[in-house]
Amino acid sequence: MDNPHEIQKSILKNLLVNKELRFSGLNSTGISSDRFTFHLKALVEQGIVRKDDNGLYRLTSQGKEYANRFDIDSQEMKIERQAKVAVLVIARDGDKYLVQQRLKEPSYGYHGFVTGKIKWAETVLEAAGRELMEETGLKGRLTLRGIEHKMDYSRGGVFLEDKFFNVVKATGTCGKLIEAFGCGKNFWLTKKQITELPEIFDDVYQLMEIVDQNNFIFKENKFFVQRY
Repeated sequence: MDNPHEIQKSILKNLLVNKELRFSGLNSTGISSDRFTFHLKALVEQGIVRKDDNGLYRLTSQGKEYANRFDIDSQEMKIERQAKVAVLVIARDGDKYLVQQRLKEPSYGYHGFVTGKIKWAETVLEAAGRELMEETGLKGRLTLRGIEHKMDYSRGGVFLEDKFFNVVKATGTCGKLIEAFGCGKNFWLTKKQITELPEIFDDVYQLMEIVDQNNFIFKENKFFVQRY
């Protein structure tokens, strides 16, 4: 299903940024119930969306993989097929790192760092500064510390995601921290506190090593993840 109906796209977008929703929450634009139910049922029948015993809808594992292929920031919500090129910003303040909990599928609830796409005609540090400000409300001194090529596979060996992260370190941060925003939460934690988090991305420790080294580092990682 490479070209889903616009109503189906809106359902997928809602379930990407909300772990679970009732029918009324999914149909936020007021489309007639019969028409909306038709498209929602189609997604359920294809195994992309499921309804639990409490009447809550959520993405299936297959649905998370499928929906995450779309660029939800574009007006048409098109499928992205190329490797994603992004920035990943790790802010340091003494012995603490700025950690972000993701509240968006896939990987809803997992902890990592500030990430975002590099926009057209934008430098790496410009993108890093913009994402840091938009998602945390902070500014800082930015330094490119390395590049990570991250490839995620399901436990069954199915290729899921292909991303190049430009890893940027932010120091001397200032501003008022945004503790919660649409797709996540932010907080400062020590390395020990990070190790105690229940759900963290596979590469968190390697990323901290990258920003803490003096030399530029390139990492290429394959992870077989359980969260899909």
